[in-house]
Amino acid sequence: MATNRRLRDLLLLAAALLISASCAAAADFEYCNKGRHYPVKVSGVEISPDPVVRGKPATFKISASTDKTITKGKLVVDVWYFFFHVDSETHDFCAGTPCPATGEFVLTSEQTLPSFTPPGSYSLQMKLLGDKKEELTCISFGFNIGFIAPVATI
Repeated sequence: MATNRRLRDLLLLAAALLISASCAAAADFEYCNKGRHYPVKVSGVEISPDPVVRGKPATFKISASTDKTITKGKLVVDVWYFFFHVDSETHDFCAGTPCPATGEFVLTSEQTLPSFTPPGSYSLQMKLLGDKKEELTCISFGFNIGFIAPVATI
């Protein structure tokens, strides 16, 4: 359970504070429904470090914009490890970005995975729901957790 919680926390969008330019990588993302015109447009996703290092802080930064004024909302995150659904959770949108959000804004999160998290490829789907539960945006992107665990020091 603690592992799932830590993994969930890391993947809160996904997003990040204090991104180090030398370690940050832009992640390719896709809208969940390519034909839909979402009110919130995502312009980029950055992951730092990339690949994510188990036992070390990782940050996600999602840059977006909207013509709406978002005073509250929910961020719904689903995570898959290869083809296995490993986590789903919902968070307060305003915990990851200053509210009200309008125009250009950044959603950020910094988390640390436990050192025993399985390495490999993960995919994440993030939906932003407005105060009336309307879908404001939905994106998916992949990220990797490195195979090298940090060396323990005594």
